[in-house]
Formats: sequence, C-alpha cells, structure tokens
Amino acid sequence: MKFVNHKLAFLISLFLLIQTPSIFSVVAIIKEEFYPDERDALIQLRDSVTSNLDLHSKWTGPPCHENDTNWVGISCSNGHVVHIVLEGIELKGSLPSTFPQNITYLTKLSFTNNSLSGHLPNLSNLFDLEYVSLSHNTIWGPIPLEFIQLPKLNTLQLQQNYLYGEIPPFDQPTLTVFNVSYNHLGGQIPNTSVLQKFPNTSYGNNPGLCGTPLENPCSFPPPPPSPPSPIPPVSPPASPPPADNKKKNNKRSLGSRDVILIAVAAGFIPILVVLGFLFYYKVVHRREKKKEIRSEERMPSSPKSRRDPELSVELEFFDKEMPAFDLDDLLRSSAEVLGKGTLGTSYKTTLETGQNLVVKRLKDMKELSKKEFVQQMQLLGKKRHENLARIVSFYYSKDEKLVIYEFVPDGTLFELLHENRGVGRVPLSWAERLSIIKDIAKALTFLHHSLPHHRVPHANLKSSNVLIQRNPQNCCHSKLTDFGFLPLLMSSSKSSDNRMLAVANSPEYAQGRKLSHKADVYCFGVVLLEIITGRIPGEISPVSQETMEDLSDWVRMVVNTDWSTDILDVEIVNAREGHDEMLKLTEIALECTDDVPEKRPKMSEVLQRIEQIEQKQERMNE
Repeated sequence: MKFVNHKLAFLISLFLLIQTPSIFSVVAIIKEEFYPDERDALIQLRDSVTSNLDLHSKWTGPPCHENDTNWVGISCSNGHVVHIVLEGIELKGSLPSTFPQNITYLTKLSFTNNSLSGHLPNLSNLFDLEYVSLSHNTIWGPIPLEFIQLPKLNTLQLQQNYLYGEIPPFDQPTLTVFNVSYNHLGGQIPNTSVLQKFPNTSYGNNPGLCGTPLENPCSFPPPPPSPPSPIPPVSPPASPPPADNKKKNNKRSLGSRDVILIAVAAGFIPILVVLGFLFYYKVVHRREKKKEIRSEERMPSSPKSRRDPELSVELEFFDKEMPAFDLDDLLRSSAEVLGKGTLGTSYKTTLETGQNLVVKRLKDMKELSKKEFVQQMQLLGKKRHENLARIVSFYYSKDEKLVIYEFVPDGTLFELLHENRGVGRVPLSWAERLSIIKDIAKALTFLHHSLPHHRVPHANLKSSNVLIQRNPQNCCHSKLTDFGFLPLLMSSSKSSDNRMLAVANSPEYAQGRKLSHKADVYCFGVVLLEIITGRIPGEISPVSQETMEDLSDWVRMVVNTDWSTDILDVEIVNAREGHDEMLKLTEIALECTDDVPEKRPKMSEVLQRIEQIEQKQERMNE
C-alpha cells in the first residue's frame, strides 16, 4: 500500500513538474495584458475629478482584458486603452495635464458636456489620436501648440469653453471637423489651407478673433502661414571611407610619434588664436559697456548717449522708496508665465533680491510713439488706490513695451470662482463675495473720477483682471489690473478697433455707437452676475441649453418670471446665507447691464447702494 502511495505521489509530482512551464506561461500572458502605466494614468484622472458616476468603484483592477473592459467609458484593443469617452456625467475638477502621455495607443478622447476647468491636457506624442472633444466645459487657457503635431487628428471640438490666446496654425490634412466657437480667442485666424476651409460657425463668438472666414477683417495684413518644421529622421552614422594604403605607408615612414605631434600642433594653434581673440574681445567689450552704463547714469538725456532717445527710455519708477532695479536685473531674474491675455503675456519675475513683480509684455503696440506711451504710463502710474494693482515701472522701446506691476499673490477672481469645483473645495462665502464686489466698485468709482477725460477709464474689466489677496483674517482684498489701455489701443493702427477688450461685449459696441463710462458700468454688471451665479459669461444656459450672448440674458429670463434662488451659485444656496442681499445685488447688476447706456447708473451710485446693503447686513449680524 505504501508503495502504491509513493508511486501515486511520484506521478502527481511528475505531472505538476511537466505542467509548471505552461502555468508560468499563463501568468506571463496575464502580465503582458496589463499595462501598469496606462492604468496609473487613468487612476490619476479618476482621483482628480468627481462625477455623478462613482468612478472609484467602477475603475478597479486592470482596465483591459484583450479587447474587453469593465471600466465605464473605456474601450480597449489588444490589451491597450484606445478610447476614453466620459460625456455628460457632470465631471468636475481639472484634468491632470500629463495623464494622456502614457496612454500611447489612444485614438479617441472625449469629455463633452461636463464641468471641467483648468487647462487643456498635454496631448503631445499621441501619434494615433484621431478624435478630441472637450466642448461644453469651463476649460480656460490657450490652445497648446503641440496640438498641431498630432498627425492623425481628424476631429477637434473645443467650443463653449473659456479659451483665450491665438489659434495655432493647424494644417493636418486629416482634420475634417474643427470648432472653437464661443470662447475668448483673439488675433487672426491662421491662413492655412485646412483652417480656411471651415465655415465661420467654427470660429464665431470669439470677440477678439478676426480674418477669414469671419466677416470682420483684421486691421493689418495677415502674415504667411508658418507650418511646423518636420522632425528630420535619425540616420545611422555613415561608415568612414577606407583609408588609402599609399597614404598609410607614407605616414608610417614619418614615424607615428612625429605624426601625432604634427596633428596636435596643427589642431592647437587655431584654437589658441580663437581663444585669445575671444578673451580680448570680451575684455574690451565689457569695458566699453561699463563706460556706456556710467555715461548714461550720469547723463541720461545726453546727446552723446549711444541709445537713441527716440527709440527707448530707461525704467521709470513711481515709488521712490522702492529698491531700484534695471532692465538687466529683470532679464536675469527667474520668470514664470502667469497668463496670456488680450493685451499681452504676464510673467511673475523674482529678482535676485527676492522681490516678486509682474511684468506685462504688451503686444500689437509697435506703432505707438514714445511720447504717447510714456505720457499715458506716467498718468496711470501716478494713480494710487488700495483697490488698484500698483504700477511700479514701465519700459519703452520701438519693439518692446513693458509694464511692471506689484505682485498680488492669491490668484484672480476667475480662478477663485470657477477652478477646482467639487469635493474638497472651500467655497467662496457670501461675506467674501460682498467684500470683493465692494472693492471692485470702489476701484471703478475712483478711476471714473480720476480719469474723467478717458472715454472708458478701465475698458477691460472682467473676472480674470480682478486680483485677490487674502489678509490674516482670511478675507479677500481685491485689486483691479489692466486698466487705462484704451487710449493706447486707439492710437495704435494695428489695434484701433479694440475688439480684444472687455468693452467689446457691451451692446453699444456691437451697435457701433460711441463708448463712454457706461461701458465700464456694463462690464461691472457682468462681473457682478458672475459672482452671484457662479457661472461664466457665455456658457450654456441650464434652462434652454443654448449659449447666451451674455450672462444677463439668462438672469433676466429667470427673474422676469419670478425672483428665484435658481440664479444663485449653488455654493451660496447650500450655505443658506445672504439670499435676499444677493437678489438685491442682482437687481443692481441688471440695471448696470441695461441695453441703453443712459439707463445705467453711475458707478458712484452703485457703490453707495452696495455699501447700504453691506451696512444692513452688519446690523443684522449684531
């Protein structure tokens, strides 16, 4: 019996030993089906957003099993993720910028009709990507230039967002569906054969956009298209040609040591000559530069100065107590892009002293004369108010115009209202909103009184130009920026139509009527409604599912039926505070956005009514 048992055990062991390779093969196949980089990218996406679907319970385990998947919104092929389609599920939050990078076989990406914010994701190196749709969200920022390098892209739908900047020069022959309408894009539509074939509906409702196929021509001739340079193929290094045997024999007759010495000497002599010349040039050039700087410091207006006074001006400071710096200090400082707006690009710079500043590099103002620019900046730089971003200095040259502001650390009102909505977000309270509204009204009232000869003193008031600074009590202190540039744009031949400014959204601008202070009042009303409703001007109406030309259209439609809390930001409704005061402010906002400028109140009257609401609120809290 023992023999039989031993024999049986031996046979079982032998069977398992024979089958072991096949078992390992199965495990290896399972491992090959699972691509951890793709799963990690999807988990990063899952953890960055919220939705009415519980992605945390639905996205578990490996995403793909050959061509099948249990992950909602995901499609697979040969074990790889090829489609991500999450449409209309109330996705909220910001897309991780680099999450698609490891999903290398992705062909379709769609997040249409959600509430996503933040910037567009980085899609570079996704060479199989064909379909991209992120329309009907609240995504903001520029369209990445890398999108023009997607070789198989046939559909790009980015309409109904908050995108700004210029349209990249798309020229992929595969691109057959393209829509960037209802954004805040500016500049001219690139004159590429692909972009010119799409209808004007693909570009409509971008106030700063011009050129064909739109009906509003640009006020300057379009430059020729500049397609991206193709990446040259990497070629293997060429094999060296065979050496001539006769030359080899001749070199041997000289002796190998002699040949080496001759070669080293021949190579060293030119290098020493070049180094000597460079050293001499550097020393002489440095001395000349120091002399020039000292001369300019002693005699800035001297006719002997090497700089033409008609072409440039030194940095001019308005605060004499602030530590001075020069243009070289700015060029040496570290820089970070804060945003690309309608007037130019803003950079946060950190000087070697540790001081933080904002440098705005103005665009489309090359035609301005030195006199016009300097006079306007001197006028604006002397304006001091607690709710205006302080202009520290400015710089003029024929090709560059810089405006240097104080740095306000806690972002913009737009970011505070619209970014990262969802779980974990600290909502903007009613008290904070009222404080911001009052600050904006105070700054605008000051500008209207101190710049009476300006047709529209601010002219570019919008939530992204309201800077926020939190004080130790965690209250919001607001400062307006980008004010007072309308006269410069009117003087610049390339920007005389002012389509890029916020005042272009006013009814009188669309009707071709003369602009006045009341255009600023209109813009204030729009920002006020944005704070009250939590909605972005130009987004889809939750009632009609159509895009409103401005936010006041939708609010009027609701309040004409009944004064309802339906217009209020859900974050305020949930907090159950300040509803009556918000509705009173809504009434003020609708008066400010009246189609007839003469019916709009003055900013001084608006400020007075806001202060009355604030005082009543304080009495109720006592």
